[in-house]
Amino acid sequence: MSQATQSLTHARLTRDIDSPNLSTLDGYRAWGGYRALEKAISMTPAEISQAVSDSGLAGRGGAGFPTGRKWSLMPADKHPRYLVCNADESEPGTFKDRYLLERNPHLVLEGIVIAARAVEADQAFIYVRGEYAEIQSIIQRCLDEAVVAGLVGDDIMGSGWNLDVVMHGGAGAYICGEENALLESLAGVRGRPRPKPPFFPAAIGVYDAPTALNNVETLANVPFIVEHGADEFKSVGTEKSTGTRLLCLSGHVKRPGVYEVPQGIPMTALIDDLGGGMLDGKTLKAVQPGGSSSQFLTAKQVKECAMDAESIRALGSMAGSGAIIVIAEDQCIVEYTSRLADFYYRESCGKCTPCREGTFWLSRVVRRIEAGAGRSADIDLMVDVCNNIDGKSLCALGEAAAWPIRSSVQQFTDDFRAHIDAHACPFHDQPVNPAIPVARVETPRENPHPAEPPQIPPGDQANTARRPGPMGDKAARLLGLDDDG
Repeated sequence: MSQATQSLTHARLTRDIDSPNLSTLDGYRAWGGYRALEKAISMTPAEISQAVSDSGLAGRGGAGFPTGRKWSLMPADKHPRYLVCNADESEPGTFKDRYLLERNPHLVLEGIVIAARAVEADQAFIYVRGEYAEIQSIIQRCLDEAVVAGLVGDDIMGSGWNLDVVMHGGAGAYICGEENALLESLAGVRGRPRPKPPFFPAAIGVYDAPTALNNVETLANVPFIVEHGADEFKSVGTEKSTGTRLLCLSGHVKRPGVYEVPQGIPMTALIDDLGGGMLDGKTLKAVQPGGSSSQFLTAKQVKECAMDAESIRALGSMAGSGAIIVIAEDQCIVEYTSRLADFYYRESCGKCTPCREGTFWLSRVVRRIEAGAGRSADIDLMVDVCNNIDGKSLCALGEAAAWPIRSSVQQFTDDFRAHIDAHACPFHDQPVNPAIPVARVETPRENPHPAEPPQIPPGDQANTARRPGPMGDKAARLLGLDDDG
């Protein structure tokens, strides 16, 4: 990495991240680990919370809610109370939390213990994505080391303060990355959202008790703030988006990976300088700046965009989980959108009708367009389906499905129109993601003993000329899946 490129990065969480022994307790202590916890033990919970509030630290998991403010919503003197670390990193394009937990797990654990002291939690949980089996082993080893060293468990650092930290592995559901479903899963029931009570989850969270729930990267920033102070934390970044951010760069770039940068650097610097530019010298077509659930930015918008939440929001998208997916000119947007639609259809828990039914139809309609059987009405139909999902489900999965697909159709209407007009994909000789029939009609075999046809009363004959399918006659006709083809 050149000197000019290094000037774009600012290593706090990733300092010496490639040191071979950093993941061990001895290696982490040599790095300077647990000094912040020692300082936090001498501080009151209110002092820790105030330092985090003054730093401007906002959530790094997607919503971007101010961390100190989230903690302040927990009712005072109500026990038991819990802290939950959300390590269910399931957003496509996101791998920063895995990077931290794999290489510097004690940093995350130190942040968890300090945050638990700030909110006066009686117990802390680390909810880890089900597919992260190796990470779960690393975390458990880290916890075992910390318990033996007196950093977790009873009488932490001789202070008389106790905190039990438990790792809980998920079952591989994308929806459990959303706080509502995560807490349901943690409580031992099916991982799906429930209607949120007031001040959820601060007042009523896991086990219906006060709960602070924070992302891995968010908690990993807490030791730096406690040890070095809020002003030092705010010395990089922008006025509203303070500190550094771990960005996951992927897609059609030469050097994909995790980069820790001050918030507010130009997106073009991230792609061209840190990422080495476009793969094979191709031209940029689009970027999803906050993971697969974020709205698309065009190449023109990317030139105007800075890597902070406010700048990205002003362009109609979101910073989200910090996953920047770069798309080149020769990528078929319709195929890409089809894969997004398939993913969210498969991951919908099915509890909310708009999400369950809407993701089903989006998946089918986009596949139909990609397969060359699209209709001119499909473009408006997709936007209409997205509008009927957006804001009408109990958790954010509905929006996660609707936002990128609606954005794709609106930003790249010409691509969808080209597929419909040509009855084929302009980028591939054959569809990569073929259409899926809703029902397979097989040729009937000759029956040597045919049954007598049912006798229909004369007054009911008019009603049997056409009967709607399971999805309803109007929906089937609009989607082109009715008996008339």
